[in-house]
Amino acid sequence: MNIIKRNNCVISGESDLEPLYTFPQFPVFMGCTNQPQAADIRADMAWSISRGSGMIQLNELLPLDILYPESHGAGAIGALWTKHHKSFANFVAKANPAAVLEIGGAHGILAKEFSAFKEIDWTIIEPNPSPIEGCKARFIKGFFSDKFVFDGKFDTIVHSHVFEHIYDPSQFMLHISKFMKDGQHLIFSLPHMKIMLERKYTNCINFEHTTFLTEDYIEFLLAKYGFKLLAKEYFMDDHSIFYSAVRDSSVKNFELSPNLYNQNKNIYLEYLKYHEELIDNLNKKIATIDQPIYLFGAHVFSQYLIAFGLDCKRIVSLLDNDPNKRGKRLYGTNLMVESPQALKDVTNPIIILKAGVYNQEIKDDILNNINKSTTFLE
Repeated sequence: MNIIKRNNCVISGESDLEPLYTFPQFPVFMGCTNQPQAADIRADMAWSISRGSGMIQLNELLPLDILYPESHGAGAIGALWTKHHKSFANFVAKANPAAVLEIGGAHGILAKEFSAFKEIDWTIIEPNPSPIEGCKARFIKGFFSDKFVFDGKFDTIVHSHVFEHIYDPSQFMLHISKFMKDGQHLIFSLPHMKIMLERKYTNCINFEHTTFLTEDYIEFLLAKYGFKLLAKEYFMDDHSIFYSAVRDSSVKNFELSPNLYNQNKNIYLEYLKYHEELIDNLNKKIATIDQPIYLFGAHVFSQYLIAFGLDCKRIVSLLDNDPNKRGKRLYGTNLMVESPQALKDVTNPIIILKAGVYNQEIKDDILNNINKSTTFLE
């Protein structure tokens, strides 16, 4: 496996990285698999922080074919994601685009949602296209880079939950900047990372989200590469941030706050301390419980809890709402995945639930529609 080493800050370019924490031998894939457990690949997940910019970043990056062996499925399942896509489509519509080029559109859900406002030319550049029914967008299979050539028309570039997956955010912004003309629009959505890490969500930074891309860095990069911020909107207080900007070569650069190093380091250390204490408490509770115990989330949520030391010997199975995961095994574990419907006839089941912003949606569905005697350990 050809690991890509990061020796410099992705924001400043300086070689001023300070080690923060390493998760030894973490599973390299966040999804589920039918392959034998012995075939799973693991790698150290080591985090550093730039002393100058305060950027938290992963030291060693996985090859993309290892990280994404199939289409990226995040954002395709659940009422909350549906609400996000509708809200972001409405945000895009406010800019009144005439033709859109979307980077990393995956399923074409955003294009389909936008068509409720008006029909326009919409093209998606995506390495693993898997269009949903009813999506009329044109798909181009590939990656957006400085080598990408587009023969169509566009006045707006859009991307949704792509920026946090980019290995070099500065280069990505440079490529977009050179690709666009003054007056063209850039509109995107990405996770609200600062609040996510402050609230100890385990889906914030990982092998896929390799930089702590908070508002400070987003707005610094926009200005650096010639984009004037027009509008910013929060989707919920802990899910996503929508940005709308226009290409404007007259925009002036600005300096990052010198406080980001201490601020971000403290947030991360508190995140570590919280999970160490959480796992200690959960393991003590598990040792005293007689009822069947389940873990919710066949994803990085559970992989992180296990990496922090969660005792899995008593866990019956993983529960997940994605039908494509059922009957498979969570990569890097021996835990098989079932539908939450498996709880239907279970007496007083216990569920370990640490799914960040999705907790309430999951709890409501299980208690109201499946088994009201369920107890959650959060």
